[in-house]
Amino acid sequence: MTERTHKTVEQAEQEGKYIRKVRSFVKREGRLTNAQARALELHWQTMGLDHHKNVIDPSAVFNNDNPVVLEIGFGMGKSLVEMAKNAPELNFIGIEVHKPGVGACIALAQEEGIKNLRVYEHDAIEILADCIPDASITTVQLFFPDPWHKKKHHKRRIVSPEFVETIRQKLKIGGVFHMATDWENYAECMLEDMQASAGYKNLSENNDFVPRPDSRPLTKFENRGQRLGHGVWDLQFQRVD
Repeated sequence: MTERTHKTVEQAEQEGKYIRKVRSFVKREGRLTNAQARALELHWQTMGLDHHKNVIDPSAVFNNDNPVVLEIGFGMGKSLVEMAKNAPELNFIGIEVHKPGVGACIALAQEEGIKNLRVYEHDAIEILADCIPDASITTVQLFFPDPWHKKKHHKRRIVSPEFVETIRQKLKIGGVFHMATDWENYAECMLEDMQASAGYKNLSENNDFVPRPDSRPLTKFENRGQRLGHGVWDLQFQRVD
């Protein structure tokens, strides 16, 4: 009889074994367009950040001490590039797991001449754990995350008490966690998790939701949703401890 041993995920993967991991997203890896592939090939060295290089020093990454905005799940990157263009006094770090979106973001940033943006192509949970220093971020943005609208799938939603505490640790004192969703149930769950978390202050005058700030661009889907009467809920919580 051979002895059975438990292996780490990393050891198993090195031996070519497939290990199922819990994720807060669905991997929808479409094919890269030529422009996306070219952007990744030509500009990753200047715009890309790698998970395996571990904890970053934002001042060294951007060669300045400007405040850092971190966006989780930027999609195809259009609004992230727009925000970076509109606020050159800020540094932006985007995290997106889908390669075509990362390629599209880099391509658009190059087209617009953006210098204050860097991106990760990796799982945000691991980037937060391994790469982002504590108390280093001025704003964390989470816009329209996967809603997992079926009740049996709610546990897959990225916003949870554990996630909220992780974000608090990454924010500077006075930094803001800004969320937005077009699913009312998710908005209510986000609000409940944030209100139950120590160390945060709700920036809403009514202790619930805030109006969309000008800093968050209105997406074409949100614009269309508003015409159809669909709601969008923004939350902003400030780290106070």
